[in-house]
Formats: sequence, structure tokens, C-alpha cells
Amino acid sequence: MDEQEGTQLTLNQLQVHVKDMQQWQINEDFAKQIEDFKTLPVLYRHALNELQNKIDVIKSEWQVRDGFSPIEHVKSRIKEPKSILQKMQRKGYEFSLGNMEQYIHDIAGMRIVCAFVKDIYRLVDHLSAREDMRILEIKDYIAHPKPNGYQSLHLIIAIPLILLEGTRWVKVEIQLRTLAMDFWASMEHILYYKFDKQLPAHVAEELKEAARAADELDQKMLRLRREILELSEGDGPGPGQRKA
Repeated sequence: MDEQEGTQLTLNQLQVHVKDMQQWQINEDFAKQIEDFKTLPVLYRHALNELQNKIDVIKSEWQVRDGFSPIEHVKSRIKEPKSILQKMQRKGYEFSLGNMEQYIHDIAGMRIVCAFVKDIYRLVDHLSAREDMRILEIKDYIAHPKPNGYQSLHLIIAIPLILLEGTRWVKVEIQLRTLAMDFWASMEHILYYKFDKQLPAHVAEELKEAARAADELDQKMLRLRREILELSEGDGPGPGQRKA
């Protein structure tokens, strides 16, 4: 994801995208749908901005309360119009704004990278308890990694936007990873396109091994943090003693 990547759409661009697919027919209300479609990136950008503000507050509160924030960095992006249309075609959905909003959940996307796996679940628990968003779906690829070794926790959430027409709930996909998981996913993405989406068997196996190594690193760092915290607590003043 590219941080704060904007999406501009013109009538000609969308017509070219649809024409390239050849299987879609331009019906009589297509022009109106295009005009409505042009407003969607704005709504999804507002939803991302709202979510970013909430995450910033969470980071600040954790920093003040615990002395550190478990969130390392955050990136967001809006899916390109051509990618949206291609995904609809791939999934067999007829082009309509209703289908797009109902079935395409990752038009707005945010990636949150945490230091430790424990912090990911801690953040999910917090988001689940909030009243200013709705968690619609959870896919836990940390507890159940994909066959290629991919690990991440995906949330589909809805963010409320207060508009002139009333409140509108806009979907955002959140991917939560550790630093090790994020590095692995970035390398897998580069290799995936380097080999034109057809990885040689030995490369795919090496990636699986790298995923296992990344998981072991996460577990080792978590144990080290736990050990350091226990030692820090053990250094505190004993009964009747004053800390120097």
C-alpha cells in the first residue's frame, strides 16, 4: 500500500477500463453510474482519514499510559478504479455501485504494523469494543497461515461518515502484521510479480521456510520482551526499601 495514495477518475478513464474488459455492456444508465462512481473515492478517503484519526488517538493513549506504543507504523491506500472493476469481473459481479459497495471490501485499505503478535490481538480486542466502528469480518491468517506461509490478521470494518444525506457506513479493510510478517509479505509480493505470478517450486518452498523463520523470530522477540519486563519488575524496591 502507498501511504495516502489518492485516486482521480475521469469519464474517459473509466470508459477505457470497461472497454478493455470487452465482456461488459455499456447500458443506458452507464453515464449516471460513472458520475456516481467518481464520488466513491472521496467517501473512502474520508473513511480512511476518520480511521487514521482514531488510530492516532489510540497510539497516543498507549504511549502516555504504558510508556510506548505497540503500533510501529500505519499505511493506507485507495484501490485503483481499474483494479476495482477487474476484481468485480473476476468475481462474476455485474457492474453497479450497489455490487461494488456490497462485495468489494478492500476499496479502502489500511495496514497497521505492530512490534509483537500479542499487540495485534490487543488492538483487535480494543477495536471490537468501540462503538464508533463496526467489525464486519475477521480473517485470522496468523492462527491459520495461508498455504504459501502468508501471515496477517484481516479485518473488514465499517466507519460512520456524517453526511448531508445522513450517516453512511463505509467499509475499510485493515491488515495487521508484525514487522517480520510485513517484511516477508513485501518480499513475497516482489517475487510474485518478478516471476509473473508463477513461482518456481524451489522459490515457493524457500518462501515457506522464510515464513516459518519469521514466525520463530516473532516468538523469540516476544519471549525476550517478557523476560526484560520480568527483570525490570524484579529490580523494583523491596519491602521497606526505597528505590535509588
